[in-house]
Amino acid sequence: MMAVLSVLAGAALLLWPSFLNGYPLVFSDTHAFLVQAGQPVMVWDKPWTYGPFLLAWHGDTTLWTPMVVQGLLLSHLLWLTQKVVAPPRPGAHLLLCAGLALGSAAPWFAAQLMPDIFAPMTVLCLFVLGFGDRLSRGERGWAAGLGVMAVAFHLSHLIIAAACLGVIALRRRWPALRAASVPLVGAVAILLLTNAIGHGRLGISPFGSVFALARLVADGPARAVIDRECPEAGWKLCAWKGKLPTDSDAFLWDGKGPAWAPHPRDLGAEASAILRRTVWTDPLGVLRAAMGNTLTQLRRVALGDTLGPDWLEGSITGSLRAWFPPAEMARFEASAQLQGRLAPWGRMLNPLHAALLLAGAAGTGFVLLRGAGPARGLAAMVLAGLLANAFATGALSGPHDRYQARIAWLLLLAPMVYAASRSTSAGDMRTSAS
Repeated sequence: MMAVLSVLAGAALLLWPSFLNGYPLVFSDTHAFLVQAGQPVMVWDKPWTYGPFLLAWHGDTTLWTPMVVQGLLLSHLLWLTQKVVAPPRPGAHLLLCAGLALGSAAPWFAAQLMPDIFAPMTVLCLFVLGFGDRLSRGERGWAAGLGVMAVAFHLSHLIIAAACLGVIALRRRWPALRAASVPLVGAVAILLLTNAIGHGRLGISPFGSVFALARLVADGPARAVIDRECPEAGWKLCAWKGKLPTDSDAFLWDGKGPAWAPHPRDLGAEASAILRRTVWTDPLGVLRAAMGNTLTQLRRVALGDTLGPDWLEGSITGSLRAWFPPAEMARFEASAQLQGRLAPWGRMLNPLHAALLLAGAAGTGFVLLRGAGPARGLAAMVLAGLLANAFATGALSGPHDRYQARIAWLLLLAPMVYAASRSTSAGDMRTSAS
């Protein structure tokens, strides 16, 4: 019973920004996920996965419910993570959740209705499956099911999962690797099925080439190819020769930009052809751009770029009016985020978070070098997950603060769990001696 209560209390701690806000945190993209299941419709740039998850829990009633579920999932997964390393204690779990709540970005993403919180949960699910020998079959099965969801919720999580499996392959035997592979294999199957049904294309990311092209146009290599080979190449983008945007977001989301002539779906095949030509003619330029964006993304860990009211009036309000009772709209309109009072809180915490991340990085390095067993494996998987996330988001999409902030807080976890396990071992030794 105490374990259950500590998981519940841990979830409340990890959701505290929603209480400050007076409503779950949202982003303009939250609207797209609500539309996915509300209409339903296959949004071209997002897997048809997180939207149905939201619908399963909000039931056209309130967005508080799926947010609470996210907090519970994270709290329980942190409990299982501790259990893999050493027998967990309710008090230690509360201290861990409190430390993450006050000193990291974790609660800001747990309380936000976006798939971002499932990026670190991907790392933790695979850690539990790969190193959780002391867990019960039911606990491992639960972690596998949650891991399938977490990986399927965002395409970048596929790369994170693959990197974590690489760590497990190096440190564990085949049975552990096989168990930890379930989330990635299951997620790929879901993505193939939903894309085949919704888009008529059997693929993991039918329009992923458009995102990659936007990145390489902004970085220069693909722009050079278009400028050099147009108009002879006959591409639609030849019409943009010499005037392509230098910002990948402008390429993708400006309604009058090159991706919307008339729709990004129509650019997929051409984008793939230009990407192949770019990689073939300038592989070093592509590599330099990818490495530079990855390194830039690793450094961008600040809160704030999704906490303001930007674009919410034209997105979230439409979803709430369409599918939710009037009381839900009233709650949203009263939120600190919509009124512009939430972002300053995030920015105020950034110096503290940055200092603790530096300490966490040192602590994670210490556990990696001096730790043993599952604790050392956790440190290795955290580092692999952070690098993979920076590549998947920075190099393939474009550096943004929220992309790395959502997962960087894992640097605090490995040393905190390791310290708790050492404390537990010392307490057990004293009990045995007495």
